[in-house]
Amino acid sequence: MAQFIHLADAKHIPRIERNGILARSTRLGQKGFYCTPVVLDYFRTHQWLRELKRSGVKTIQAVQFDLVPETLVWIGKYNGDFLEVTAAEASLIFNEHDDGLGLEVIVPHSVSRTSITRIYSPSQVLGWRIHPKAKGSKPFCGCRYCNRGEINAYRVITEERPSRSSRRNAKSEEPGE
Repeated sequence: MAQFIHLADAKHIPRIERNGILARSTRLGQKGFYCTPVVLDYFRTHQWLRELKRSGVKTIQAVQFDLVPETLVWIGKYNGDFLEVTAAEASLIFNEHDDGLGLEVIVPHSVSRTSITRIYSPSQVLGWRIHPKAKGSKPFCGCRYCNRGEINAYRVITEERPSRSSRRNAKSEEPGE
C-alpha cells in the first residue's frame, strides 16, 4: 500500500474520523483532495503546513492513509502542469525529485475512514510560506492589499519602494539609448 498524508484543520478531524476524507473541488476543476506521499524526509512530507496556516488555521493535524498502489492520482507542482499516474508512481516521483518542494498530489475521489491509519499533530512550524523559494527574498509587492494579515506586514508596507512611474523615468534616462 502507498501511504499519503492529508493536512487538515484540527476542527475537521472529528468529521474525518466519522466519514473519511471527502473529495471537494480543486484548482484542476475536478473533485478530489490534496495530499503528499509519506517519504523518509519529514520536512518534504509536511512541507505544506505553514502555507496552509497562512489562511488562518490555528492547528493542523496530519491524516495518514493508505491507497492501493494502482489508484490513479494527479501529481504536479503548485500552479504547474499535472500528470495522471498511479499512487505508487506518485510516491516514487515525489521521493526521487531533486526539488520536491511545491509538489502536490490530488486524489480524485474520497477516502473511506477504514483507509485512515493514523491521525497526529506534526510540528506546527514546518514548511514554507508564500512559495518554496521565498526564504530570504523580499515580497513581490509592498501594497496594503497583498500584505494584509501577513507577518511583519507593517514593515513591508512602510518600506521605501520606488513607484512605478519613477522606475519608468529611471529607465528612460539611462545613458546609451
